[in-house]
Amino acid sequence: MRNLPLLLLCLLLQACTQTQKGMGETFRLAFFGADNIQMTNEQIDNLPYASMYLRINGGQQLFVVLGYNENGQQKWITRDKAMLVIEHGRLVKTLGLADNLNQVSNLQHDPLRDALHLSEGSSWSRTLRWTESGKARADTATSRFTQGKDEVLQLAGRPVACHIWQEEVSLAENGASWRNTFWVDASSGQIRRSQQALGADALSIDITILKPAI
Repeated sequence: MRNLPLLLLCLLLQACTQTQKGMGETFRLAFFGADNIQMTNEQIDNLPYASMYLRINGGQQLFVVLGYNENGQQKWITRDKAMLVIEHGRLVKTLGLADNLNQVSNLQHDPLRDALHLSEGSSWSRTLRWTESGKARADTATSRFTQGKDEVLQLAGRPVACHIWQEEVSLAENGASWRNTFWVDASSGQIRRSQQALGADALSIDITILKPAI
């Protein structure tokens, strides 16, 4: 840990801005090594980049630094070069996973775009394109939101009061359904934690935002 300032200086010299060069791969390989990471509050605070914990299908906890923040989307790149694209707290595309979310339509009407003003029974329809066991799938998904009990998350040593929203998703053609859960910062409206599935019977993704993108 004595060399942390020097390491951060080297990383800063290697990249102009977050939007110009991804830092997730470089930082994790240089400093953290193995997966199932548990960062200290000081480490999170000292790192000048947005960061999150990530679990895929209940696997090991990964620490991921934001690679790119552009056009309203955050692109997070893991050590093995998988990418998760998030817009207003929602996964909208993945690359490099065992199965992937390829497309989400009608994002301009996603209720999460104004999460502070979500209301009971809010609904949303869109087309999803994803893969299951490598096979392409597409269907029309309809969501309905219901509010759960408020909760206080401890994120990087700070309490963050959150509203919890459950999103019940159903598919028009095959009738499959699943639930996504979102923890909405009661002050900023940012999604600070989420549990989302890429599609029916596809991968589950658990995201905890430690330091949000600015």
